[in-house]
Amino acid sequence: MNFPVVPLGKPRGERADAARNREQLLAAARAMIAEHGTRKVTMDALAERAGLGKGTVFRRFRTRAGIFRALLDEEERRFQERVLSGPPPLGPGADPAQRLIAYGRARIAFLLEHHAIARAALDRAQPIPVGEVAMTRPHIRMLLGLSGSRLPHPDTLAVQLTAALEGPLLLYLSMDEDAASPAMEAAHPLAESWQTLIERVLQVDLPPEEA
Repeated sequence: MNFPVVPLGKPRGERADAARNREQLLAAARAMIAEHGTRKVTMDALAERAGLGKGTVFRRFRTRAGIFRALLDEEERRFQERVLSGPPPLGPGADPAQRLIAYGRARIAFLLEHHAIARAALDRAQPIPVGEVAMTRPHIRMLLGLSGSRLPHPDTLAVQLTAALEGPLLLYLSMDEDAASPAMEAAHPLAESWQTLIERVLQVDLPPEEA
């Protein structure tokens, strides 16, 4: 599932009034999605809900898909902060194998939770982007290196594990907009399968409660 690569920290060089407008628009968009889903979020409706001019919305987001890309940027940044500086086992301080399992579980839940926004963020005039997977591949590669396992091709393995983790949700993005979204109930079997995969790759056996 292809979420944008997001640098940590706030955007640089943004005027105070522009920053306030951005937060106001994103808050209004979140409220609209919570109440009515993504379909009701349009440029005009967002401007009316936020109490700002239509020109402000167009200058900020350019397109309807841009609204959802901005929302994903915010959520992806928060997820990255949890991984880089949050508590273990997702954050630093846990065994690399535990962190790999925790990352997969958290990422699956994140992708499922934000799937509707990710689909709405796509420009249907463009092909599904397949090259951006946020921090997943480099993070997996780092943890494989720290695991101490004798892996013959860790770079290739990191690519394959990234595909295994993010690929299933990418299939949903390629479907028509009317197709059913994956249910959150899918998180459990996907997460269990991820743990099994990591345990086999690293030849470890971790109890579920430690994942």
